[in-house]
Amino acid sequence: MNSLDTTDKAANNTPKGSQGHLPLPAAVLIVIAGICWGAIGLFSNPLSDGGLTALQITALRCLFSAIALILFLLFTGNKSLLRIRLKDLYLFIGTGIGSIVFFNICYFLCIQLSTLSVACILLYTAPGFVLAMSCLFFREKFTLNKGISLLLALAGCVCVTGILGNGSLSLTPAAFLIGLGSGFGYALYSIIGRIALRRYNWLTVITYTFIVGAIALIPFAQPSKMAGAVLSGPALLLSAFLLGLVSTVTPFLLYTKGLEHMETSKASLLTFVEPLVATLISIFIFREPFTAFNLTGMLLIMASIVIGSR
Repeated sequence: MNSLDTTDKAANNTPKGSQGHLPLPAAVLIVIAGICWGAIGLFSNPLSDGGLTALQITALRCLFSAIALILFLLFTGNKSLLRIRLKDLYLFIGTGIGSIVFFNICYFLCIQLSTLSVACILLYTAPGFVLAMSCLFFREKFTLNKGISLLLALAGCVCVTGILGNGSLSLTPAAFLIGLGSGFGYALYSIIGRIALRRYNWLTVITYTFIVGAIALIPFAQPSKMAGAVLSGPALLLSAFLLGLVSTVTPFLLYTKGLEHMETSKASLLTFVEPLVATLISIFIFREPFTAFNLTGMLLIMASIVIGSR
């Protein structure tokens, strides 16, 4: 599909199909993207156990995605989509470094300073940032449905992460600010990506996002050690491949495509399916305990998705 028409978008900041109910295909793309992101633990955990650091795993995701997307465009005769104007490079610096690199670094720092549960909750302040910035920059309406959906989803995340069940909250001011930074960085992809889609094809946007992200991360990721760890055995190599394909390239492609036809704030709300899927995987695959708080959180998140998609 061709990129969004710039003239039409300049006159009307609301994506096609965002009036009234969301178009089913766009909503389905966003939800599937969230499911793929939620499954990341299946592939990142073996890599972490194999000795790769969080920064190396992020660099690996960006590098694999960039190479895969470039090869795809070249071999499908779409190499023209690799052309961008130099003056627009700031858009991909925004999505690649400002979002992908920044939010990952903040997220993993928050885990180190606090706990995984706290980091997860603060990361999922992202839809709130998206909602606020969408109303400010794209003049999207703040509706009752959006507000209810956001509150239900945040409450669901609190329950799902188990903080209420543990009765404790490990949170310092530094961890709190860094965690909010991860949510803000996560939100920037939706905002800057929406702007980039006015000028470029969705494949161009996602390809250059990962090219810039990889270039920024590789120098700090000890590439020789990273390559040695990945190539040390077929299991790790397979995990790296699936991490790039299933939980990186596929969801970002689906999400970016969905943004063409959906309000940015609504798309962000639908991604709350991610912590739901991650929790289900932790219970059924990694055999982590399942509590009444987990169930309550799942139900709240599911309710938020239903309300947010109306």
